[in-house]
Amino acid sequence: MSSASQQSDVLAPRLDFGGTTPYDDYIRASVLSGLQQTRTEDPGEMAFLVTSQVMELWFALLVHEWQTAAAALRDDDLPAAMDALGRSLDELQALNASWQPLARLTPAQFNAYRPALGDGSGFQSAMYRRLEFLLGERSVSMLVPHTGTPEAHAELQKALNEPSLYDEVLHLLHRRGHPVPQAVLDRDVTRRHEADPEVEQIWAAVYADPEREPDLVGLGEALTDIAEAMWRWRGDHLMATRRAMGSKVGTGGSSGVAWLSKRADVLVFPELWTARSRV
Repeated sequence: MSSASQQSDVLAPRLDFGGTTPYDDYIRASVLSGLQQTRTEDPGEMAFLVTSQVMELWFALLVHEWQTAAAALRDDDLPAAMDALGRSLDELQALNASWQPLARLTPAQFNAYRPALGDGSGFQSAMYRRLEFLLGERSVSMLVPHTGTPEAHAELQKALNEPSLYDEVLHLLHRRGHPVPQAVLDRDVTRRHEADPEVEQIWAAVYADPEREPDLVGLGEALTDIAEAMWRWRGDHLMATRRAMGSKVGTGGSSGVAWLSKRADVLVFPELWTARSRV
């Protein structure tokens, strides 16, 4: 067959739809591309808006994945939970890569559009707050910034009163016969999880005999991967802020770098880290 005949057999994509394309109907690309409303003449502001909005989408996806994992753990469906956790780790890598467009901002470049933020701060992100609630980083005070938006406040209040992803892990360990203290199982879920020495010992025992319950070792490692990726995200946030504004007060009124530095030191799922010293 001639090359001309072969080329004629290649079907071109359909072009005539008579209205919106099925792609835009499903992906809503036209909606997404219309969300960047700059407030200054600085060309760098567009990168800040797009990067921040992309991060919000990753936050939403991670919340979806960890809610899926938590529900699977409640049903003792560890394979389904592991699938969701595995997807979320890939998504966390993409989230972390989202810092690249902002990672090398100089103070002058950031100052060119910083006034447009006013009192705005990523700290006020309702979706990021839901993400942290799922990781066990929670406090009733974190609802305060959202009192003026009833729908967001109600969603956060609901999330705050539900067990975190790690709470579901601890209940799974309990159902599998591990001696999770009753005080840990019955704790006030609206408060941040604090490391417990008996839970630490459970993880140490799981890791010390990996052949006994290899699926729990796998679960522990998946959670550790997620915790490490979150630690890296916070570290990248800290470094980007340090380069762009030094030690100046943050846009939301916080102490900026000092506040982020304190948060960057926090590792979620604490017993998974301390248990390693006991194996």
